Amino acid sequence: MVHVLIVDDEEDMRHLISMYLQNSGYKTSEAEGYEELYSCLSKENIDLILLDIMLPDKDGFEICRELREKSEIPIIFLSAKGEEWDKVKGLKLGGDDYMVKPFSPGELVARIEAVLRRTSYQKNNEPKIGMGSYLLDVERRKLKVSGREVELTFKEFELLKVMMSEPGKVFSREALLDRVWDLSYQGGPRTVDTHIKTLRMKVGEDAGRCIQTVWGYGYKFEVPR
Repeated sequence: MVHVLIVDDEEDMRHLISMYLQNSGYKTSEAEGYEELYSCLSKENIDLILLDIMLPDKDGFEICRELREKSEIPIIFLSAKGEEWDKVKGLKLGGDDYMVKPFSPGELVARIEAVLRRTSYQKNNEPKIGMGSYLLDVERRKLKVSGREVELTFKEFELLKVMMSEPGKVFSREALLDRVWDLSYQGGPRTVDTHIKTLRMKVGEDAGRCIQTVWGYGYKFEVPR
């Protein structure tokens, strides 16, 4: 289930958007401003952010600039300001779309779906991949380990898909970074280590042995004999 974080200082607006999205099958979280946004990101796996520009503690443009230094989470700006300059600024800072209030629920959902398609979140035509206790359903973007569904972030899922698509192949950190993160990403290869560590924690100790470290080089997926 796609998890959307709604960042707006108007409580009624947040609740209304949350209701729209939940009725359309999305999971939602809410934040009033900068501090709550970062608190939520530290605790939850967020797939897309709806970001109001006029916030009490820091404006949405500055927040987007900060986020883009360390994250590629899709961002859709929400604003009562419809001037072209604001839209251009938001997109140049790394926003994926810009919506002017008021907007209809249908348009909001359509914009979210379009952004997720562009950021490769939507399903593709690859088959399920089953190895050992793992069953990776690429079409539905779900992972089951020993029959238990494991919730993954977009990047975690893509890392696992890359490795399971070529079992036994050793991928360098740089190769995984190139395959899963785009060229605009400014972080280093150690980002891969962090995601691999989280992946292993989520699947559990036994299943985690399939995600093997090749010391001094990178990682591979291989079911131990």
